[in-house]
Amino acid sequence: MRLFISIELPKEIRDYLEELKSTLRRLPAKIKWVAKKNLHITLKFLGEVEDKKIEILKKRLENIKTNPFEIELSRIGFFPSSNYIRVIWVGVIPEENVIRLQRMIDGELIDMFPGEQRFEAHITIGRVKFIKDREKFVKELSDVRIKNIKFRVNNFKLMKSTLRREGPIYEEIASFELKNFHQ
Repeated sequence: MRLFISIELPKEIRDYLEELKSTLRRLPAKIKWVAKKNLHITLKFLGEVEDKKIEILKKRLENIKTNPFEIELSRIGFFPSSNYIRVIWVGVIPEENVIRLQRMIDGELIDMFPGEQRFEAHITIGRVKFIKDREKFVKELSDVRIKNIKFRVNNFKLMKSTLRREGPIYEEIASFELKNFHQ
């Protein structure tokens, strides 16, 4: 099954991002927006994983010990560059908290999933299909101000992604609590 590890977003964050998407619909581009219920921060995309490896994966993820933390929405941006825009995202700060959790996950899974280790903490909100006026698009997007809404991260999740024509369907496989402990 197709799996990824993520931080789920609280309802108030998803509501705010949904409002934000409605203001971005005026951008001179064709964009496939991420469904409100699917908004999240991907910590690691695992891809296709054999069923027999899932229990091992869960046990490894249970080894991750870190305190819950607070992050907040920061700015809007795009990947990979202004010459080739494919993804619109909203960043979070302090990014170090998310990066630390992501590195712990990478450390536990490096022998099972040795692929891409590069990481940037972000919430994908849309995938750009076509831009009518790139200069106007970049200018309008860079003028957007994001509300610095804070939220607490108390867990991370192992998620299953089933690709459908209408968009992916996400199902929670397991949740891993972040507990207070002294480092």
